[in-house]
Amino acid sequence: MLRGFLILTIFLVIGESLSFVLDWPVSGGILGMILMTLWLLTQSGAAGTDVGAASQQFISILVVLILPGVVGVFFLGGQFDGQWLAVGVALVFGTLASVATTMVLMMALLPKTLEKEQRD
Repeated sequence: MLRGFLILTIFLVIGESLSFVLDWPVSGGILGMILMTLWLLTQSGAAGTDVGAASQQFISILVVLILPGVVGVFFLGGQFDGQWLAVGVALVFGTLASVATTMVLMMALLPKTLEKEQRD
């Protein structure tokens, strides 16, 4: 699990560094996640297993990880005056797009995983 946590941390730092150095309007966490996904696609199962074990621990405390962002939005509420419709549409569209993307990826990847398990 420690190796998986180290991998997650390294890609977070790489993503944050790229975001800062290149001055991109994208979160460093997102850049790190994209880079880690590309790296995991090229690796064998051991690295993915380590990252999966470490990630499971974060899922159990997900509420604590999200809470600071929610509190921050609460205190910035005055800056959204007159923009609540746009924020609401973005939230609904973003949620639906996220769910649809997850569904498409699971439908595409799950049959391959099941076929691989049946062969083993």
